[in-house]
Amino acid sequence: MASRAGTGPQCPFAQEDARKTARIAQRGGLVRDPVRITEFADARAVLRSGEAEQAGFLSDLARRYSRMKQPILFLSGEEHRRQRKATARFFAPKVVTGRYRDLIRAETERLIARLRRNGSAALDALSLDLAVTVAAEIVGLTESDPVAMAGRLETITGGGDRPRWAIMKLVMMMRRQWQVRHFLREDVRPAIAARKAAPRDDVISHLIAEGCNDQEILVECLTYGAAGMITTREFITMAGWRMMEESALRARFMAADDADRIVLLEEILRVEPVVGMIYRRLPGREGVLGIDVRAANADESVAGACPYAVDPERGIEAKYGHAVMAFGDGEHRCPGAQVAMHETAIFLEALFRVPGLRLERAPDVGWNALITGYELRGALLTCDRAG
Repeated sequence: MASRAGTGPQCPFAQEDARKTARIAQRGGLVRDPVRITEFADARAVLRSGEAEQAGFLSDLARRYSRMKQPILFLSGEEHRRQRKATARFFAPKVVTGRYRDLIRAETERLIARLRRNGSAALDALSLDLAVTVAAEIVGLTESDPVAMAGRLETITGGGDRPRWAIMKLVMMMRRQWQVRHFLREDVRPAIAARKAAPRDDVISHLIAEGCNDQEILVECLTYGAAGMITTREFITMAGWRMMEESALRARFMAADDADRIVLLEEILRVEPVVGMIYRRLPGREGVLGIDVRAANADESVAGACPYAVDPERGIEAKYGHAVMAFGDGEHRCPGAQVAMHETAIFLEALFRVPGLRLERAPDVGWNALITGYELRGALLTCDRAG
């Protein structure tokens, strides 16, 4: 069934959206946005526009503190390019494959050993543990308990669908604000103090050198935390789930070299992007534009025939990228894409070698209104216990 994007025959099967997250995405609100962009070319034009401004995600939080320096996620123009260039060293491919590869492998060995020792574990819990450890090292959030920090970030960025009732919205807002203050006190400020005493090569040290105050560093840590920890956790779980259920796909992954493994993972991410919608505002235009990532990634002019199927031979042109819009596009394209892909590849390669590995229970699929994406919980793995 393999076909080259844009050149293959029409898909011989019904064009039904059979993605694992299709139903929850429909309920999650992707189709209810007033101005929704679904075609790839239009989506790329907006995301590459020099006038487009960030909307959605944590932009409301950033604007609430408008007197502060805006986090890099919400900057645009020359200042954004300057900050992006200054932080590129933390995410460059050579840094990822050099400095962070050993960390990823060491943490993977620790997690696999725990799985072998216990004989079972939740895939999403293993994924979160790995994602938190790696992202914390890059950002500099290394002076507190990573498990407790992960719980705080989950409360801040998670929460499922938006509640309908005003009282529940108020409760959720107050709970998140309390956790934000707790995150600042328990995780961010200890990291700042340590780096003021002895700067390191990480994001927080860079922000201190830029003259950012505690509140400004907090907002940066929230955005990096959500992007580097929460979304990576979901993708590792999704890729593991799909390959545990599709033996041919798993065999293809295990037989591939490092580069081809990344291509295969990017194809899974194209089909099942973690972030379903990217929002932008354009000057002089009322309302918010919603870039429907799921729809743009399935645009047959780019993906070719059978766009909802995971096809390692799809052959999407390099100018589009194998993951298409899953990491965004333009000047705000996710800087941590290489980190996320290498984390996933290293961890899953080791996981699939575990003797007797089985997926005893598929994950529950939920919806995260903040990142407009799926949440996967309760994917139970079992294996032969280590002797």
